[in-house]
Amino acid sequence: MPIRRLPPETVNRIAAGEVVERPASAVKELVENALDAGAKRIEIRCDNGGLSRILVADDGHGLGPDELELAVERHATSKLVADADGEYDLLQIATLGFRGEALPSIGSVARLTLSSRAKGSDDAFSLQVEGGAMAPVGPCAFPTPHGARVEVRDLFYATPARLKFMKSERAEAMAIGDEVKRQAMAHEDVAFTLDLDGRTTLRLVAEPKGAVGRLARLAAILGKELQDNALEIDQTREDVHLSGFAGLPTYSRGNAGHQFLFVNGRPVRDRLLAGAMRAAYADFLARDRHPVAVLFVHLPAELVDVNVHPAKAEVRFRDPALVRGLIIGALRHALAAAGHRASTTVADSVISGFRPQGQAPGASGGYQPGYTPPPSAQGWSGVGMWRQGGTLAYAQALPGLGETSARVELDEPEAATYQTRGDSPFLAQAPQTYPGAAVIDLLDHPLGAARAQVHETYIVAQTRDGIVVVDQHAAHERLVYERMKTEMAGGQVLRQALLLPEVVELDPSEAERICGRIDELAELGLVLEAFGAGAVLVRETPALLGETDVQGLVRDIADDLAENGSALALKERMAAVCGTMACHGSVRAGRRLSAAEMNALLRQMEATPHSGQCNHGRPTYVELKLNDIERLFGRR
Repeated sequence: MPIRRLPPETVNRIAAGEVVERPASAVKELVENALDAGAKRIEIRCDNGGLSRILVADDGHGLGPDELELAVERHATSKLVADADGEYDLLQIATLGFRGEALPSIGSVARLTLSSRAKGSDDAFSLQVEGGAMAPVGPCAFPTPHGARVEVRDLFYATPARLKFMKSERAEAMAIGDEVKRQAMAHEDVAFTLDLDGRTTLRLVAEPKGAVGRLARLAAILGKELQDNALEIDQTREDVHLSGFAGLPTYSRGNAGHQFLFVNGRPVRDRLLAGAMRAAYADFLARDRHPVAVLFVHLPAELVDVNVHPAKAEVRFRDPALVRGLIIGALRHALAAAGHRASTTVADSVISGFRPQGQAPGASGGYQPGYTPPPSAQGWSGVGMWRQGGTLAYAQALPGLGETSARVELDEPEAATYQTRGDSPFLAQAPQTYPGAAVIDLLDHPLGAARAQVHETYIVAQTRDGIVVVDQHAAHERLVYERMKTEMAGGQVLRQALLLPEVVELDPSEAERICGRIDELAELGLVLEAFGAGAVLVRETPALLGETDVQGLVRDIADDLAENGSALALKERMAAVCGTMACHGSVRAGRRLSAAEMNALLRQMEATPHSGQCNHGRPTYVELKLNDIERLFGRR
């Protein structure tokens, strides 16, 4: 079969299949053009999932009549400039777009109208392209002093086969919304408006550049709770700077849909982020929970290649290990700095679970017809006065309130220090006081003073502005786990030698990866060596794992090295064993604690990083502010 040169229209339609995969892809390309043009306000309107109509209007610097024709020519762009030798350096790309394919690709499969008024010009001009056929440039009306308006109608009408592969209009509209949100996250100083089928679904005002404005923009997109539950990230390693926000472990999601990575302002998809997030949060979340994170990587253009995907959705770092290490280190540093902090959404869910008992369930105000209030407590009059005075009537009305497991009252000497008790798992680690040291009121501590133990499982503590409820088992489990991690990191991991060294057959590339990490694996207690091509010989394993599946462990490590660049499988197995040991070694629910023990546990929690959540990401305590409690009772 002879080789033929394809006509330009067919070439553009083939290219459109890569660049314009769906309506959201067209919106992405048009929004990036607007951002590259310096726009500070971008409006997007779409009908029928973007298949019938897409309109993107901006207030950028605009285009003149001569540039309009060039804009729809393939590989014509203003974003690449030749150097003194006439060469174009594709590693020095400072814009979102640069390929010059978007507009000609869209014009080859749809009806495209491009209108613009250049900044400083009195006249506006328009150009139409239908199925690749371009009409002459002519004058037009334009509503703003400068900018551009790109209207796309009947997307894929010239390639009917593509329409059969489109999803529902609702699904395409959701994809458009997600794309606009990603672009808005990266450019907080630009205002965005999105209208779908005549209804405004997103309206974002411009925020000041910087961390404060960025957090406000992220909260407007991902939810207001993010502002109270986000940890700021700001770290630099060599020439790579990482900024952004990551959620507390207790502020997690059921999937990875709330993890975003931006490289030099460009939203990208990269397996690097998933592996780094998994490694950083390995000690705090169960495998089916995923953290929330929006991270921005800024680095010199020559250290990243953005010309690896037609849609520019993927990048390639020159030193991916450096970027990955920076992400993991920055996240771990932020999590450690959070200390015992837990998500505020935990308290919100507790508050929402309360229901005022002064009315029948479901009543909006007053009592429902036919509802009879329950009888008053013994000793309580109908007008709200005690029939008997003093604390005697109080105790008679509420028997059991004075028992040890229900109430703890501390006198001043006990509040200042703790008594020692040899069999207590808490007092051995309790803070010590010294003669002449300043006495701190327990109410001034972040977790306050213990006041009661409920159901011999939960500790109720009082702070200056609220109360704290602590799950004693979950809290102590975390303390034991962190202590085990510290001891393991402080000394070499104990190993157990295999009676018969075990040979693990692998793919040659997998064996090479593992052999390249022999020293790192040895620090974790796994001693192995190369055993010919495509095999390794395992001599020792971590004693902590006991009898383990050596073959499965090594293959899991090989998979982790290929996907994430780190031996997460071994670390997670050891962490799981530590977690199990911590669970069995911690104080159990049902144990009655003294006041000194409860306060010692609270002080240890305050001094231990990550004590706000257990090893599975569940909260160890809930804090209710006094204002929230007063609102429950109608005092506010």
